[in-house]
Amino acid sequence: MKDRELIFLEPVMKENVWGGQRLVTEFPYKAEGAAIGECWGISAHPHGDCKIAQGTYRGMTLSELYAKHRDLFGDLSNEQFPLLIKIIDAKEKLSIQVHPNDAYAKEHENGSLGKTECWYVMDCDSDAKLVIGHNAKTREELTQMIHDGKYEDLIRYIPIRKGDFIQIDPGTVHAITGGFLILETQQSSDITYRVYDYGRLVDGKPRPIHVSQSIEVINVPDEADIKAVKHAEALPVNTLNLLESCRYYKVWKLNVENEFSMLQENPFLLASVLDGEGSIDGVLVKKGAHLIIPAGYGKVELKGSMEMILSTAVE
Repeated sequence: MKDRELIFLEPVMKENVWGGQRLVTEFPYKAEGAAIGECWGISAHPHGDCKIAQGTYRGMTLSELYAKHRDLFGDLSNEQFPLLIKIIDAKEKLSIQVHPNDAYAKEHENGSLGKTECWYVMDCDSDAKLVIGHNAKTREELTQMIHDGKYEDLIRYIPIRKGDFIQIDPGTVHAITGGFLILETQQSSDITYRVYDYGRLVDGKPRPIHVSQSIEVINVPDEADIKAVKHAEALPVNTLNLLESCRYYKVWKLNVENEFSMLQENPFLLASVLDGEGSIDGVLVKKGAHLIIPAGYGKVELKGSMEMILSTAVE
């Protein structure tokens, strides 16, 4: 009998102006509203703090569990739980945006973390494109193009296919376009600067645009599109395929076919089942499940047919 148990989370659902219905029709999630854009599957952020769904810690929030039982998370020194995992259903395009780094966010956003993030494309249209990067050569040119509203000249569209993986570092101009279903792994931050929002109205009013902050934090010149995209669809099965290792997180893709076992030797391991079903140490899991495999858990036995994304924090 293991002295550590799997920690399953109750997701927090978010309505967004650009959202659709796939999160409630294709996944076992429940939410009211016509535009459900996000499922925060693993989050201890104050804007969406997930509750533990079952077991010893049932009913506790993840932030409370992290504060009171840091040993489950490898005794990380991070003051707050460092990562946030969400599934995004973008029926319409999101705003063109950029995120600050830790230093800028700490100074300008009440001590918040910055936002480094990455996307695994679960589904998209056959001719899909994402906004990644921009064409301005200098900050003066960037400023002029933004003030002149020349957004289509400024931004870069990159062709994307299902199974692609994209790393978005702070300062990278980016936007998810319509028709995407994405698993996002990110720092636990909700700081986004909108560069442009296509003139959309919410409750009859335009959403705030953060021109001055965007101009300050956007990387110039920008080469994000050259290194950002990796093709991750046809990777070996029953293998932990490392997609990204940066200063904040490591992310793996795992396709389980029949049986696979591994040792959990990280501070913790976050796991999201993107498709299929099976079991983890005898506990049934299916598409849409989000869980934490805690520190010291040891050997993990997975069975079934499942597509998964796993991640851990880098201290």
